[in-house]
Formats: sequence, structure tokens, C-alpha cells
Amino acid sequence: MEIRDAHFPGRAPLDAYGDGGFRFAKMSHRGSVLCVPSGIFGWSPVSFADLTVEAFEKVLDDTADIEVLLIGTGPDLRPLPADLKQVFRDAGIIADSMSTGAAVRTFNVMLSEERAVAAALLAVD
Repeated sequence: MEIRDAHFPGRAPLDAYGDGGFRFAKMSHRGSVLCVPSGIFGWSPVSFADLTVEAFEKVLDDTADIEVLLIGTGPDLRPLPADLKQVFRDAGIIADSMSTGAAVRTFNVMLSEERAVAAALLAVD
């Protein structure tokens, strides 16, 4: 049996979140997700403390197709550290942190408007 990293190859709105995961494209994923132009990926961070530059490698590899990055910081809004925000600024990406619920809703609206948006979302219970 082969176990692969979770990946949905495409863009899709997020239908639901909570109970430790997300639903999208008639599938569900337990844990955090990273939504970039190349697809929706399972994402390893589980808490705000895990949000390091290394955690955003896929985002920083895809900067040509991302103008806005929505970062869902869990059940509550947590501001990004200045050094992490600067990394995104240097890459030409507007990074905006908000609660995961607000990030999901904003991502869906921006996706429906065909905006160059990505989302990094911590799972919530």
C-alpha cells in the first residue's frame, strides 16, 4: 500500500471547516490545508507556533500566481510576526491573517472573483 501526501490538483471552494478538518470538491481532509494555484494540499502546521517561513515553502515557490495570501490562524485572529510578514512583502504577496473561519469565507469570495488568492488554513475543532 502506498501512502501519499494529501493533494487535490486544482482550485476549489471550501465547503465546510471544523471538527479538525475541511471539506471541498466532494472530499474531506483532516488537518490543516494549504490552497495554492497548483492545488489543495494537506499542510503540516497544527498551531500558530508552527507558522514559520519553512511552512510556507509552497506559497513562496508559487509567487507568480499569488497576489493575496489569507492565513487562517485558528479559532481566533492572531497577527503575523513582523519578520514573517516581511518575507511575504519581499515576495510581492499581501499576507493577511484572520481566524480560520473568516479566511475560509474570504477565500471562497476571492476565488469566485477569479482573484490570485491562496490560503493557508489551520484546522479548528
